[in-house]
Amino acid sequence: METVLAKIVADKALWVEARKAQQPLASFQNDVVPSTRRFYDALRGARTVFILECKKASPSKGVIRSDFDPARIAGVYKHHASAISVLTDEKYFQGSFDFLPIVSAVAHQPVLCKDFIIDPYQIYLARFYQADACLLMLSVLDDDQYRQLAAVAHSLGMGVLTEVSNEEELERALRLEAKVVGINNRDLRDLSIDLNRTRELAPRLGHGVTVISESGIHTYGQVRELSRFANGFLIGSALMEHDDLETAVRQVLLGENKVCGLTRPEDAQSALQAGAVFGGLIFVGSSPRAVTDEQARAVINAAPLRYVGVFRDAPVEDVVAKANAFSLAAVQLHGDEDQTYISALRASLPETTAIWKAQSVSHVLPPRNLQYVDRYVLDNGQGGSGQRFDWSLLEGQTLDNVMLAGGLGADNCVQAAQLGCAGLDFNSGVESAPGIKDSDKLAAVFRTLRAY
Repeated sequence: METVLAKIVADKALWVEARKAQQPLASFQNDVVPSTRRFYDALRGARTVFILECKKASPSKGVIRSDFDPARIAGVYKHHASAISVLTDEKYFQGSFDFLPIVSAVAHQPVLCKDFIIDPYQIYLARFYQADACLLMLSVLDDDQYRQLAAVAHSLGMGVLTEVSNEEELERALRLEAKVVGINNRDLRDLSIDLNRTRELAPRLGHGVTVISESGIHTYGQVRELSRFANGFLIGSALMEHDDLETAVRQVLLGENKVCGLTRPEDAQSALQAGAVFGGLIFVGSSPRAVTDEQARAVINAAPLRYVGVFRDAPVEDVVAKANAFSLAAVQLHGDEDQTYISALRASLPETTAIWKAQSVSHVLPPRNLQYVDRYVLDNGQGGSGQRFDWSLLEGQTLDNVMLAGGLGADNCVQAAQLGCAGLDFNSGVESAPGIKDSDKLAAVFRTLRAY
């Protein structure tokens, strides 16, 4: 143990002694009651589990979330997490034990105290502050220390997340009969990330062990791929660095999915409630799902989705006017718009509005080489056909700038999600009639997407 980790642990020993002097164990030990929130039970089950983390700063990134409000964060996490992790290290992560009861009061999930724990005192302190589980790192503890600390945690009804970062620590975790093992993809000695660590180490843990992949998880694609190896994920920085936390969680857990062809306020609300990130407004007069400005305003006011305006060969100034009027997150071009058009559009659009280009796929995948196009929407024909194209064309492609459209519904969305696109674009497959979304179909699609 050396470098970053050694320094943190040396400082932690000093912190523990200072805190013991300030808040002696004898002053609160009689007030410590065992936890009733079962960490081990919360992480069991067929579905992938998520430990979502409250984290203000880190040694590798500095301050990640300047407006750090644990109550607000827990208010979002409680709708998605299996457990909630709270950083309590002060010096390197700007954490605090005071955050634990705040989170515990807002959310019903078990709360994990994430710290560099080297002394039983820290576990009593964590439980006194309402933690239901604690992190024990095999990179900083020998077997005897681990056994002692785990026994204290278990005596207080707390669970233990046992962290390993290499093969030797994995063997020790097995020997020590750890119930929940976190594989840290970050090397705490030099702070580098390697997701292969989960792929290589997870298969060696037995069926009775819950495997959590930690660090470096940023996208839904990574989650879907690594969920074949791990039972769950601990995610912090990837969420904390986004102002819009609710959307950030949806993006990682479900993907950046869009419900297109919204015409009614209640459908926007259903899409948001189901788990969509984007809402599509069609400004193409010939479409059965076309909206007037008045309808578009009513839809936007009903639900805070990120709205995408759909256009076909419209004058650049018309597209720009709509983007400005409705603060569109993106404009989606469905006609024969070429590079000249797109360049002119980019020059006039607000910086915050992305450009998406729809491409029709028949027997071959069209090139994705247009400048200033942030995302491509691959569809069968001109869109709205309700038919899918041959998805085998996507195999082996990098699809992180692709939205997949065409005939998507509850029956095929799982297969679609496994292709690795940034998101799925739902329309006719979640309708009862053109432009009329079916809230039951919407809920079913997103329930299915989360069932991995």
